Amino acid sequence: MSLHATQIILKPVITEKSTWEAGARNRYAFEVHPDANKQMIRQAVQDIYKVRVVGVSTQTKPGKYRRTRWGTFQTRSWKKAVVAVHTDDRIDLY
Repeated sequence: MSLHATQIILKPVITEKSTWEAGARNRYAFEVHPDANKQMIRQAVQDIYKVRVVGVSTQTKPGKYRRTRWGTFQTRSWKKAVVAVHTDDRIDLY
């Protein structure tokens, strides 16, 4: 499977926790393609942001069940990657 770097990294995850991780530990969270592995994510982040990646952690987040007055549905599942960047490098997401 060959995906372009912009197809692998879908969007950054901006939450209170991810903002703290970026400032304190130099770790950044991204929503990634469900079929991407750690090596593909590492290469994509290095290509897009021109930084040195130290480590990659991934999580598959299951969809949640939601209720409306018309019934229930399930939100989509998605894959999250937390990328640790070298201490001398920074990613400016804001």
